[in-house]
Amino acid sequence: MIRECRSEHLALDVWIADVRLDGQCELRILANGIRRDHATVRAAFATTHTSGAVEGNVIRIKLLKRQMYRRANFDLLRRRILLSP
Repeated sequence: MIRECRSEHLALDVWIADVRLDGQCELRILANGIRRDHATVRAAFATTHTSGAVEGNVIRIKLLKRQMYRRANFDLLRRRILLSP
């Protein structure tokens, strides 16, 4: 479903039911979360928009922050984030 970006919610419902019956604990937790936010998950399958660029920038900023932890003040960290490619 995810790799092919199919918006058919029937397969998702079947998967959730199967996992809830005999899945691992972690998968049951995931299935319960998907079930609670079912409309959002279905919309994610149907849309072509992605937040990949935003997530990439967040990861880059977190990496810079970790590299400079306890080594620099906020001004230097801000300057490094703004000037990094």
